[in-house]
Amino acid sequence: MNQLFRRYLQICLILLDLVLLNTSYIIAIILLSFINEHYVLYDYLILAVTINICWVFTIFLTGLYIEKTIIHFEPFIKHTLQVYLLWIISVLSFLFFVKSQQISRYFILIFMLLFAISLLFNRFIYVGIRNYFKKRFYFFNRVMIVGYNETSAKLASYFEEDAINSNLIGFAEDEIKISELTHYPILSNLKEAIKTATKLDVQEVFSTITPEQNLHIYSLMNQAEKACIRFKIVPNLSFFLNKPIVVDYIRDLPILSLRNEPLEDVGNRVKKRMLDITISLFVSLFFLSWMIPLIGLLILIDSKGPIFFSQKRTGKNNKPFNCLKFRSMKINQDSDNLQATKSDARITKIGKILRKTSLDEFPQFINVIIGEMSIVGPRPHMVKHTSDYSKIIDEYMIRHFLKPGITGWAQIKGYRGEITNPIQIKMRVANDLWYLENWNVWLDIKIIFLTIYSVFKGDKNAF
Repeated sequence: MNQLFRRYLQICLILLDLVLLNTSYIIAIILLSFINEHYVLYDYLILAVTINICWVFTIFLTGLYIEKTIIHFEPFIKHTLQVYLLWIISVLSFLFFVKSQQISRYFILIFMLLFAISLLFNRFIYVGIRNYFKKRFYFFNRVMIVGYNETSAKLASYFEEDAINSNLIGFAEDEIKISELTHYPILSNLKEAIKTATKLDVQEVFSTITPEQNLHIYSLMNQAEKACIRFKIVPNLSFFLNKPIVVDYIRDLPILSLRNEPLEDVGNRVKKRMLDITISLFVSLFFLSWMIPLIGLLILIDSKGPIFFSQKRTGKNNKPFNCLKFRSMKINQDSDNLQATKSDARITKIGKILRKTSLDEFPQFINVIIGEMSIVGPRPHMVKHTSDYSKIIDEYMIRHFLKPGITGWAQIKGYRGEITNPIQIKMRVANDLWYLENWNVWLDIKIIFLTIYSVFKGDKNAF
């Protein structure tokens, strides 16, 4: 997407949402005066600031206005609904902990309903804004593709799906090389490509033929620049690599990577860390503060030994760290070598309850605060198991590009607990790699909620 076009679209959407958020708030205040004339203005001003902060924080964390989201209407509506629900949770959490008696429940209900209607209205305005900008000549590009082959057909389909400010008008190719019907017209042969592009007021030419394949491409490049037409080359790298790759740049040098890693981006790492810290501090203050003395006492009564079990596990970039858990086993010599099994004699009475309910994992929120773990990520394995599994699965060590997690995509898919055959670890690794390549904040939130649901529902692999 054109950067200027994207920026205008994003700014318009953000400003409209904020205007409608505050307009809904003011209308709700006015309506409240008809229901109840007595309210403390100061409390409502504090709440007004809070709802704006919560909205900005939520859209920043979830990337609501990123290009991938706003380019299509239906995914944008779906993502907006998800963000709206997350925003409601954050606002209600604020009200719960502040415990202000001055905020009317009728007001909250009216305001949130008005804002929901406003958001829906804004998304339809979005369609109008997008169509308006698409028709402006300074945002809208006419595009021609040079060459008709597998790469050009794929590029054409991408323009149809994603390029909302580009209009593909056709191809340039020698007739002798065309063996099938096209969705777009063949506008000229290769030799006349730029002359035709000039006549048709084309702003961009994408060549799926490289200069190495046809030396005449050099001539077309020079002609395009003289005609003030941008000329871009789309190389078919599948000739060299038989798997999808990601292309990045260090200045003018193209860098090829074997996979997409959203968490290589510093901004994404900051978002994930903010989510980790926010939830971990909440859990530490409101749960660990009383769980440690209570569960600790039960552990001490049940068996001799420390409250916590600390074990060396493999962390990010293959660096070991001390993973904390509530001790659920008797002190034994095999803890660093032998994985827990069903009906394991080492598990204590209180340990069975802790493991079945996953309460034994709660001290790992301390690991998250320290920065050794994340709430969501590949589950950390014992150092010995890392050595063993890396010899079985070629891509096993790739999962250590990320911080290990308290829960993960593989776990909510059912791949947790004892590993009895190579297929189980292979599927676990496959799910961990999918998470690595498809990470976003909303995916983390989804996994957290599914994990909570799984704990209450019960998991047959938890023992």
